[in-house]
Amino acid sequence: MDSRLQLSDLVKFMSKKYVPVHSHSVWYYFGGVSLFLFILQVVTGILLLFYYKGSSDQAYESVQFIMSKVEFGWLIRSIHAWSANLFILSVFIHMFSVFFEKAYRKPRELTWITGFFLFVLSLAFGFSGYLLPWNELAFFATKVGTDITGAVPFIGEPLKVFLRGGDDVTGATLSRFFGFHVALFPGIFVFLLILHLLFVQRQGMSEPIEASIKKEKLKTMPFFPNFFLRDLLLWLLVLNIIAILAVFFPAELGMKADPLAPAPAGIKPEWYFLFMFQTLKYFPAHILFIEGEVAGVLLFAVAGVLWLLVPFWDTKSSRGQLNRKINYLGVFAVLFIIILTIIGWIT
Repeated sequence: MDSRLQLSDLVKFMSKKYVPVHSHSVWYYFGGVSLFLFILQVVTGILLLFYYKGSSDQAYESVQFIMSKVEFGWLIRSIHAWSANLFILSVFIHMFSVFFEKAYRKPRELTWITGFFLFVLSLAFGFSGYLLPWNELAFFATKVGTDITGAVPFIGEPLKVFLRGGDDVTGATLSRFFGFHVALFPGIFVFLLILHLLFVQRQGMSEPIEASIKKEKLKTMPFFPNFFLRDLLLWLLVLNIIAILAVFFPAELGMKADPLAPAPAGIKPEWYFLFMFQTLKYFPAHILFIEGEVAGVLLFAVAGVLWLLVPFWDTKSSRGQLNRKINYLGVFAVLFIIILTIIGWIT
């Protein structure tokens, strides 16, 4: 194999890559964990595709068949569901750790931008995949989610019709979400992921801004095999955690969606949208001449754009200086998400 593929050259190349060692090095591993969970999603998703049927009259029954008749089908579906949740959690942690470490500063602006769009696609994966079992909760949660999308000024209503494949959530919506989930989003995600990994490989892992200010020389470890083996060990631990969760807390199916039935009481989106959903509840019916829901959606859109462009407006960090005000903003965002998610969960 080595004589044909020159694997020793690849090992030598990876051995020349070094990872900074410092008190915050643990956060480096969440990028690798996110990658592992995405791979796990792809593998389990392909296995589920062997039996899943993406139509409103067969989707629920096909998932029921997977869970009750297919050997270990319930386990594969549970692993897929749990790894999806942990994937989004890991991406959240990775994104905020990059933010607090100021790893978006020059010359890593494009790494941050590709990472941001990967984060948005992760949420899109969660939203599109939630409807696929065609159960009661997923149906009405999708209805609420697309209604919120429709509140966006100018483009909201056409976007809602595009997502639903019509005016209401129907079988056309399920077919459209199925296409998004298994074809469109994975294709875009893989393209952005390759770019993201190329940028990381080319530029290396960033050092803490405090070290660059004090001009300290940090200890390093070779990427291969030292960091790679540590990454691999963490992947194994995460796989064990997912296996335990899948066995003791398997994914439920619930009742089949009935478009003519009333929405269940206390319908809520998935936890990663819960803080936004809960925030919109606190907006009044009207703020001046704007509807409260519209104002809330616009506020989140503005916050998202500012977050995307943080390398360009945090100019102090770009010059290698510590900007604590930006850290306070990040702490506020983390606390806001956690507190609103908890309130939304318990109310």
